[in-house]
Amino acid sequence: MNLLHHGARVLDAATGAVLRRSHVDAVAAGFEKLPPGVVFALTPTEVGAVARYLGALVARRPVALLDPDLDRAVLLALIERFEPVQVTGVTSAPPDGYRAEDDTWIRESPAVEPHPELALLLTTSGSTGNPKLVRLSRTAVLTNAAAIGESLGITADDIAPTTLPLFYTYGLSVLNSHLLRGATVVLERSGILQRDFWRAVGRHGVTSLAAVPYQYEMLRRLRFDPAAHPSLRTLTQAGGRLRPELVEDFAQRMAAVDGRLFVMYGQTEATARMTVLPPDRIKDKLGSAGLPIPGGYISIADGEVVYTGMNVMMGYAESAADLARGDDLGGVLRTGDLGHLDDEGFLFLTGRLKRIGKVFGVRVNLDDVERSLAAHGTVAAVAGDDKLHVFVEGADAELTRSVREELAVFLGTHFSGLDVRGIDALPLLPTGKIDYRSLEAFR
Repeated sequence: MNLLHHGARVLDAATGAVLRRSHVDAVAAGFEKLPPGVVFALTPTEVGAVARYLGALVARRPVALLDPDLDRAVLLALIERFEPVQVTGVTSAPPDGYRAEDDTWIRESPAVEPHPELALLLTTSGSTGNPKLVRLSRTAVLTNAAAIGESLGITADDIAPTTLPLFYTYGLSVLNSHLLRGATVVLERSGILQRDFWRAVGRHGVTSLAAVPYQYEMLRRLRFDPAAHPSLRTLTQAGGRLRPELVEDFAQRMAAVDGRLFVMYGQTEATARMTVLPPDRIKDKLGSAGLPIPGGYISIADGEVVYTGMNVMMGYAESAADLARGDDLGGVLRTGDLGHLDDEGFLFLTGRLKRIGKVFGVRVNLDDVERSLAAHGTVAAVAGDDKLHVFVEGADAELTRSVREELAVFLGTHFSGLDVRGIDALPLLPTGKIDYRSLEAFR
């Protein structure tokens, strides 16, 4: 199976540049000349970066897609740990042991020979500082792209813009699934809050749009009206739990123009997505993450969601030696998410195993806290020092007092164990998810 269908297109909305198959083949030829080892590719939303990614797949060269704005110290630490044979998309001076050629660093000593099935490496979702890498096989990448394409009914007529980074599993899966089905991907860098983005939607006849929960909150504030974008008929959502009232709201907005909203659930460790909630079941399954994608299976073990499928990672990599490892998981992923299945097999998520704090020694589920306060807008909760810290976007002193009192009643605890603060804007990761680690610094 070839990820790049002969009819697929990738074009840059700002420059008009178009991906050429000859460019992909040239990149692949360059990778084939390298000695064994993985490639680190700083991956901006540009045609050249897409060519590098696809060229690596063609050459069967394992590639790690990284944030092009990654702090140099973090990048150097990753290089020291994983010893890539090449680093692309860099402009600064190389570290010891590497030489520079144009925008590339090349390793001057042998690197670890990776496992022959290893195709793609992504940082764990939301990770910063010293992340692990998720090891994904070629089979995982291709089968997940095929399953997503089938679940969403993607056709050669579909046109999707980039709304998320390509080094983020959800953003990359939009690219993969559309290329496999012969569809078009428009590289758009301005973001959904900018007029240039919506001009590109109209100019290129965009048919579908992918977004994470925070982006849907922004679309609601922008009074998003799909009728203003006649070609846009499909919205997809993943990257975290979207409040049920917003699921219902956007489903109704799309239904009013004969459009669709797909709610999905996924993890980097499963290449991308594991479940999809069909648009025609949103009304009677509101709050559900849906059914497994084709080829996938969901079970519950001691309250934890367990996913089985060919798109499950080979395992994590903590160092260069791990790159040579085979499949450690056998297609079975313990997700770390809590949930249950209803009598029709629809999955309902209830929280994270590790999203737990303590207030006066009593365990508190931080996801439950955020859900209980969702009516007040965008809320984030972190724990520390036997106290709960809650940040409410845009809240004034009166609202923070009210939220604190409400939360004390909800948890059945004294308000002195609760720190509730207003914040102008919650810090976000490049993926659009809340940056909880940054919030922890404000505790």
